[in-house]
Amino acid sequence: MYVGQFKANQIVDRLEAAAKARQATLARFRARPASDDPIVLARQAARRAVIQAREVRGNERETARLAAEAQREAEALAAREREAAEVARQAAEKIERQAALAAEQKAARDARFAARKARARR
Repeated sequence: MYVGQFKANQIVDRLEAAAKARQATLARFRARPASDDPIVLARQAARRAVIQAREVRGNERETARLAAEAQREAEALAAREREAAEVARQAAEKIERQAALAAEQKAARDARFAARKARARR
């Protein structure tokens, strides 16, 4: 057996197999339905419906996300306002306590002063 002839037969076999594969691919392509075929049109309509439904769901999700974000911002703003009001109330109470303490201290000082004056007059 001659080695060159053996290799040549392998090449021929591979070329024939490739040609058959190309022919099969071409046959599958030719067997496809035309673009105006009702089956193709129905499939395209179904795809469009799926795409539209996906877009609607995406818009609904985006709307819900924006609403939730707005709700969180509103709650955070309300919490900050409550906190600011609490700080202001505590500051007002502190000022009141300081004024009351100052008044008590002045009254005690005035009483001591009056007592000292009364002792000095005797």
